[in-house]
Amino acid sequence: MLSALQSRWSQLILGIVCMVMIANLQYGWTLFVLPIDQKFHWGRAAIQWAFTIFVICETWLLPLEGFVIDKIGPRWTVCAGGLLIGLSWVLNGMADSLNYLYISAAIGGIGAGFVYGATVGNALKWFPDRRGLAAGLTAAGFGAGAALTVKPISDMIASAGYEATFLWFGIFQGIVVMVVALVLRAPPGQEAGHVVPLSPGGMNATRPSRLHDITRDYGPAEMARQPVFWIMYAMFVMVGAGGLIATAQLSVIANDFGVAKTPVTMFWMTMPALTLALTIDRVLNGVTRPFFGWVSDQIGRENTMFIAFALEGVGIYALTQYARDPVMFVLLTGLVFFAWGEIYSLFPATCGDTFGRTFAATNYGMLYTAKGTAALLIPYGNKLAEYTGSWLSVLYMASAVNILAALMAMFVLKPMRRAFIRRSMNEKAAERSQEARMRMGTASPAP
Repeated sequence: MLSALQSRWSQLILGIVCMVMIANLQYGWTLFVLPIDQKFHWGRAAIQWAFTIFVICETWLLPLEGFVIDKIGPRWTVCAGGLLIGLSWVLNGMADSLNYLYISAAIGGIGAGFVYGATVGNALKWFPDRRGLAAGLTAAGFGAGAALTVKPISDMIASAGYEATFLWFGIFQGIVVMVVALVLRAPPGQEAGHVVPLSPGGMNATRPSRLHDITRDYGPAEMARQPVFWIMYAMFVMVGAGGLIATAQLSVIANDFGVAKTPVTMFWMTMPALTLALTIDRVLNGVTRPFFGWVSDQIGRENTMFIAFALEGVGIYALTQYARDPVMFVLLTGLVFFAWGEIYSLFPATCGDTFGRTFAATNYGMLYTAKGTAALLIPYGNKLAEYTGSWLSVLYMASAVNILAALMAMFVLKPMRRAFIRRSMNEKAAERSQEARMRMGTASPAP
């Protein structure tokens, strides 16, 4: 049994379970905002700073956490993360001041960062030959993990109060992560599976994740000096901001548009529009990650980004036109989440392809801080909506930024990354040639 848990597919599944357990920290948060405000009257904008703090701590500390993960492996880092996420929700239920709530959010963000960084990093290392799919499946746990608990959390808040909901869900989620963490491990020597190497002329092949065998690895400091990294970072911020605003404010937008409690029948279910939208959104936000990850393994990262980001821009614009119809609200929010969640498979896979797998957790940790940067825009989205008296201005801006990111993927990132990879291939070939000469005794080690 233990040996079966050490296979790379078992390790992938265990990572997904951990991601499911931390999903509610982000995607379940929207259900707690109004009950907290109804009790303490702190104001929605002030309460939403807790969400921003959570995302900042989850993301901006990830490079440091990734360094620890790359050094000691996923087992104890994920175990520590499980302890912290459980503690965070227990403290959320006890918080009687905004400062208390903010501290709880910071603890949860640190814990979620350890779990997220370790599981995604592990997927990138175990599956260099299917990096998009593996990262997508892992991220799907984070995206869709809350789908099963939207209704139970909503019902428990209504019947027992948000405090008890925080307490019991926090304890359960934390314990599951800590138990699963005990059987997580990194691949021996970071070697996993049989990978077919490419020739230098194969860099435009339909399986971009196989480039790892002919390109060299970059450490985080060296990666940060590459312009192509900052282009990816800017695109991550641009696309991430719109999705985070929707995640944090969906219940608020639904209430402002007057559709939150309107019953909608769809897929043999009848629920209030907001509850149904949240359930469907979580499922689609999970499905999109392995789907677009797999697509990107076949047709290329940037081509897939163009399709997904453009679809997101169109979906958000359509939301501005038709969201006051409860059925359209459900369908269009589903489209928006489907076209947004793939950033959590496309960007880690692209980062791994470009900069190698040795420092996969640390490098993606640096790129993932873009999510924290995007989170800083959430309160300003609130302010813009208050200033204009409508969420339409925020949605228009999010739509335009996504369209811009789609164009950047094709006409900026794609040529830059092609040139960078070709240079990396040449450097790798030179390194191998030097090593071969040294083995044959025809060269001396460099001084």
